[in-house]
Amino acid sequence: MMNEPPQTASEQPLTYEAAAGRVEEIIRRLDSGEASLDETLALLGEGKGLIELCAGQLTAVGGALEELRLDELVARLEQEAGG
Repeated sequence: MMNEPPQTASEQPLTYEAAAGRVEEIIRRLDSGEASLDETLALLGEGKGLIELCAGQLTAVGGALEELRLDELVARLEQEAGG
């Protein structure tokens, strides 16, 4: 189960929005100072996994946007060369 993205109880991958929302909940719980040491360690582990999930999704979106920009540039250059 190492490096697998966190999943919901229904085994569906979390959306970026759900993962980011859970990270906010974790931060609030840690900031409250009420978490035990064991809970703190568990929350930190969960938060790290969620942040990695979010970062991976953002990287994927960034890559897709970069591809789109390159495709647009190629189309523009082809249009200028042809016409």
